[in-house]
Amino acid sequence: MKVLGITGGVGSGKSCVLEYLKTEYGAVICQLDEVAKALQKKGQSCYSRIVEAFGQVILTDDGELDRGKLSQIVFRDASRLKLLNTIVHPAVKQQVQRYISEEKAKRTSLYVIEAALLPTAGYEDICDEMWYIFAAEDVRRERLRAFRGYTDEKITDMIQSQPAEEIFRLACTAVIDNSGGFEETKKQIGELLI
Repeated sequence: MKVLGITGGVGSGKSCVLEYLKTEYGAVICQLDEVAKALQKKGQSCYSRIVEAFGQVILTDDGELDRGKLSQIVFRDASRLKLLNTIVHPAVKQQVQRYISEEKAKRTSLYVIEAALLPTAGYEDICDEMWYIFAAEDVRRERLRAFRGYTDEKITDMIQSQPAEEIFRLACTAVIDNSGGFEETKKQIGELLI
């Protein structure tokens, strides 16, 4: 089984690439953000440790984590963000390793792990290859305005909060330029998956 990491900045078109890999190549997709959210639900492995670290103030009326409140706390204080990451990241990685074992047992041929922060999250020992989905910043901005309705200010904040292009390029084994039409992107994917 090939384990492929997919990464790139917001608006680069990772979702389109993931959908294509799923439909055309039968890939099983694992999005790290979704795994993290699941592990933070009430009763799951990260929940009690997060509540213990951040207090009851981060809970909703039904006892679930209020992700908005938690985000406000951690994005204002780097040490609190680091604390949250030390709770969540190892648990996510363990869960992903369990998923990979399950998929190997099923004889899955392509397993894809996606995360914007993949280059800095320590998955190079799990992934056989990592691909950087690149798109020029003006293209990313236009996509985010058109498809998500984001303001220029929000887009700038999001782009600035992610790793620099050089970090993606250094960490990845291949770069797919998704700035143009998706037919060209498909061609690049096909060349890499021969």
